Amino acid sequence: MADAGLNFPTSIGTSDETQIRLLGQDLAADLMGKVGFGELAYWLVAGRRPTPGETRVFEAVLVALADHGFTPTAIAARLTYLSAPESLQGALAAGLLGGGSRFLGVTEDCGRFLAGTLAEAGPEPDYDAVALEAVRKARAAKKFVPGLGHPVHKQQDPRTPVLMAIADEEGLKGPHLRLFEAIGRVHPQVLNRTLPLNGAGVCGAALADLGLPVDLLRGFALLARAAGLLGHLAEERRRPLGMDIYLTVDRNAVYED
Repeated sequence: MADAGLNFPTSIGTSDETQIRLLGQDLAADLMGKVGFGELAYWLVAGRRPTPGETRVFEAVLVALADHGFTPTAIAARLTYLSAPESLQGALAAGLLGGGSRFLGVTEDCGRFLAGTLAEAGPEPDYDAVALEAVRKARAAKKFVPGLGHPVHKQQDPRTPVLMAIADEEGLKGPHLRLFEAIGRVHPQVLNRTLPLNGAGVCGAALADLGLPVDLLRGFALLARAAGLLGHLAEERRRPLGMDIYLTVDRNAVYED
């Protein structure tokens, strides 16, 4: 019997000596140059090819969350790039994992909060009434409402209205985005101050409306962050700033026992 060669089948594809099959397609012949990365990522997770509208909303989310690659995560990545023995690998790991569960978590936490609230609301909810009750419960439990507030964009996060509009244009402004929008309207009644609906939160709502699993929302934020991180590592090679950032942070740090 002739050697059939190596074969590594998985639930989404297989690779053999002459071909790579992915999602029932020939990766080289059917996918490369014909399917965008955002579309492929959605397809891999959802198990079906997205519509053009779904692709537009999903890729808008990835672009919106790329800024998480140039917030404090970039500082961790730059400094690790200077100091780690395997600097590029270490810097990516530091930026993706060590520097940002706070930012990545908002997307997941908001999607989970909205999904849980909607599950208790029943069909055809009054979104303002449901939002008001949800904010009151969070306040009574002394918990933050995920997706409210931003350390930089104090009045309005510029990503939020744009993503809302894109989802609306594509007919994909579903219950999660509508509830998130309602939270933005009613929360001052409970919190006695107005906070912006932040971009990480609106991305969580949009991803949930696309029908993507809530448990994977943090992963989509991580996918988006990688673009910003790679850009910063390339910049560090062109114009090193890591040590200046470190010294600035160190000089301004207040250490406590």
